[in-house]
Order: sequence, then structure tokens, then C-alpha cells
Amino acid sequence: KVKYIKFLTKEVKRIKDDGFGKTIEVKGNDELAQLCDSINNMSLELGEKIENEKIMEKNKSELITNVSHDLKTPLTSIINYVDLLSKDNISDEERKKYIGVLKEKSQRLKVLIEDLFEASKAASGAIELDIVELDPIALLRQTIGELEDKIESSNLQVIKNIPEEKLLILADGKKTFRVFQNLLSNIIKYSMKGSRVYIDVEQDEDYVKIIFKNISESPLNVEAEELMERFKRGDVSRTTEGSGLGLSIAKSLVELQDGEFNIEIDGDLFKAIVKLKNIRDSI
Repeated sequence: KVKYIKFLTKEVKRIKDDGFGKTIEVKGNDELAQLCDSINNMSLELGEKIENEKIMEKNKSELITNVSHDLKTPLTSIINYVDLLSKDNISDEERKKYIGVLKEKSQRLKVLIEDLFEASKAASGAIELDIVELDPIALLRQTIGELEDKIESSNLQVIKNIPEEKLLILADGKKTFRVFQNLLSNIIKYSMKGSRVYIDVEQDEDYVKIIFKNISESPLNVEAEELMERFKRGDVSRTTEGSGLGLSIAKSLVELQDGEFNIEIDGDLFKAIVKLKNIRDSI
């Protein structure tokens, strides 16, 4: 026992020096072995917590960097064009052009700030929901209709696989519309031009499942879980107009309605899966 106590003392010092997450060999089944087992559990738990803290700090740092970049870009343009407008030697045509750019960049900044506030509220759960019975297919068709011009300008072909029977879900109409809108806007921004987009609607005993599938224009060199983080984009160069908040907002809004939201990536194939509570008995 004295030898084992000395061994434990040495091993505990090793864990202290090398970092938590390491374990000690358990010998026997007496009180000292139980103590060793408790030390191992504590070391593993603390190691996991420390690792999670490191990941959180890294994510916070990336979030701040991305927020700063996305807000600074339109703001810098606004400042530059205001300086140009203040000059006396510009023509009416140039002035009109600069004002047009200012409107565009101001709107871009407004959308970013609104998305940021909505993402924060959705993630914290500080949103009031009006849960009712609604038809997800009608809501989906309405969303597609409102984005029809943008879909056509991107030369995308939307193929819908929708069941004939009427479906009902328990959901908030406005929030669910925003989910569909975010996902379709994401598809319009990042799909390969002229490609096909598939929207499949399925149901089981518990959920109606709406699946959005598209081919990405740029290689998706990122994990699926990462894309759902705030301000994370598949477009790592951040040259597109997206805020990187669409998927994060969609995920939070679906989960607030007791639904499930997942994305899958297979090469350049991007798939978003929305699952909302099904009502079979009310049909």
C-alpha cells in the first residue's frame, strides 16, 4: 500500500504537470484503487472542460473577427463614398452613381445588424412564439413565390417532391417562413448557377420533414457543424453578400419550436433538413 501511495503521488504530480485528461493505472480493488478511479474521473472531466473552454475561446475569437470584417467592409465603403460626394468637382452622373452605392452599402449594413440581433435573440430563446396548426406546403410555396425573381436570375431549377395529401404541423407561421426564406436565400447565393435544387417533403409519425438540396458553386471545405455557427460561411474568402447568420438563425428558430435542424455535406452537395411537429390526428 505504501508503494501504491507513492505511485499515486507521483502520477498525480504527472497529471498536474502534463495537464488534465491523463489517467492513472488502477491496481487492485481496495480503497486506494477507488481513490485512483476517482482521480481518473476527475482528470478526464476537467480535461474535457478545459478543451471545451479552448474551443469556445477560439470560436469567440473567430466570431469577433468575422463580425468586424463583415461590418467594416460596407462601413468603409460608406465613408469613402461620402468623402467622394463632398468634393466639388464631381459631375451629376458621378454624384448619382455614388448615392446609389451609398444606398446599397447602407442597406447591406442594416441587414447585417438586423441579422446579428435576430441571431442573438434566437440563440438566447428571447422570442415569443405563436404556435398554431399550419400547412407547411402552402408556406413553402409562398416562400418560393416571393423569391421567384431571384431564383430565375440565378438560373436555378427548383424541383419539388411534395406528397398529394394535406399536411399539418404545429409551428409559428412567421418564424417558419423565416426558416424557409433563410434556407432558400442561402441556396440562391451559394448554388452553382444553372443547377437543380431539390425540395423534398416527407412525414412520419412525429415530424414533417422538409429537405433542401443544392450543389455548391464553391468547394465546401468545412464541416457541417461549423456551418451552423454564427458568421461561419462555406465561402471562406467572404466575398459573397451573405452574413453567415442564415443557418444559425434557422437552426435556433426550428429548435425553439421543438423541431430538429440538421445539415449534411457530401462533396459539393449541401443538404438542409428541417423537422417540425406533425399533426396526423387533425387532418
